[in-house]
Amino acid sequence: MKMHNKLRLLGIMLIFLLPMWLVVPVANAQPPANDDFDNATPITGALYSFALIPTSGGLTPQEELGKNLFFDTNLSEPTGQSCAVCHGPEVGYTGPDEALNAGGAVYEGAVPGRFGNRKPPAAAYAGDSPIFHLTKKSGWVGGMFWDGRATGERLGDPLAEQALGPFLNPLEQNLPSPAEVVDKVCGSSYKALFEEVCGQCDGIDVNQAYDCIGFAIAAYERSSEVTQFTSKYDYSLKEMATLTQEERKGFSLFKGKGKCAKCHVINGPKPLFTDFTYDNIGMPKNPLNPFYNEPEWNPLGSAWVDYGLGEFLQSAGYDVNVYEKELGKFKVPTLRNVDLRPYEGFVKAFGHNGYFKSLEEIVHFYNTRDVEDWPDPEVPMNINTAELGNLGLTADEEAAIVAFMKTLSDGYIPDFESSGQMVIQLHPKKRKPLPEPKPFPCCM
Repeated sequence: MKMHNKLRLLGIMLIFLLPMWLVVPVANAQPPANDDFDNATPITGALYSFALIPTSGGLTPQEELGKNLFFDTNLSEPTGQSCAVCHGPEVGYTGPDEALNAGGAVYEGAVPGRFGNRKPPAAAYAGDSPIFHLTKKSGWVGGMFWDGRATGERLGDPLAEQALGPFLNPLEQNLPSPAEVVDKVCGSSYKALFEEVCGQCDGIDVNQAYDCIGFAIAAYERSSEVTQFTSKYDYSLKEMATLTQEERKGFSLFKGKGKCAKCHVINGPKPLFTDFTYDNIGMPKNPLNPFYNEPEWNPLGSAWVDYGLGEFLQSAGYDVNVYEKELGKFKVPTLRNVDLRPYEGFVKAFGHNGYFKSLEEIVHFYNTRDVEDWPDPEVPMNINTAELGNLGLTADEEAAIVAFMKTLSDGYIPDFESSGQMVIQLHPKKRKPLPEPKPFPCCM
């Protein structure tokens, strides 16, 4: 009788399991065909690692609202400028215009002829930046923007405060007030979603609604759609990818002789490759920066000097003994997606002013700044000489570090055949095709 009950139970289990794919951990497992394979989310188990195919977009209402806001070209004056114009997904949510990157590397705002003064920082992997504060060991830490001015003190979230900055910046989206931003959102096609997250448009508190917009954009930027952790490096940590010999050599140099990890730290299972601190690396001026030719906004013209963190602290009312030693410092960026580009040869810009045009060039600068003939630094004081400038790396070692940094680009597809991993899908069903992306420009 007991055996009979066991057989009945086994039959019932098989009935429920038939719609699923059987999971067999074989050495030469092949991933099934699926249109969403690129968006597979890895799950690591005790014995085997699998990638479950998502069954939906996976965004919360707040994240979905943030996505709509991020790509909305109507949120500028004149219209046409969205966040994505300066923070394109195809390049890791930084500047997506190759022609601009190859030159001044700063981006034009909604008003033709008005340019910002710095290269767009990456909007991805920024969500863990803490509220701006001073530490004994590392100096100033946290905040957002290259100079830390989105401190996070008001909202408790630097990323949300940063998200609100471009809307009212006359060199970016150029809207006159928070009320105008809220009015535009309340007249948008995603009004219902906005009301679900932020409250009814009729009689809404403008300031609260505006802050809600900032929190929504920050939520989207923190979501797995933007901050993915899907690089070759990430999969190597899960034993779903293997770094090449050169990449492993570069990783060792990155942590050791190259001193890269001193600031682009590698902590925990999902390292962000930044410590959110500030540094003056001795960056030369970018003479192609169009901001030098905007007398309305830059009366100093080519004599203008970008003092970064120090200038912000001075404007915030700090004493000279506080801000003077921070002049010329800029926030340490994440290295995730540092090489992500839509095609081989696409020009990206590096550094707060985009002076460098390739990873090879900026790595060579870090290695040889103090021993080769480089242009003078824009700000000659407070330069970091302890961690860069004369590293003694060979050309092969520089190349290895670059090779490792290229493993930090999201969108890597693991080699399941060689790794012995499988992709499984529970209750597979016909998926609707994804809509074609809209040709949005973007903001910073």
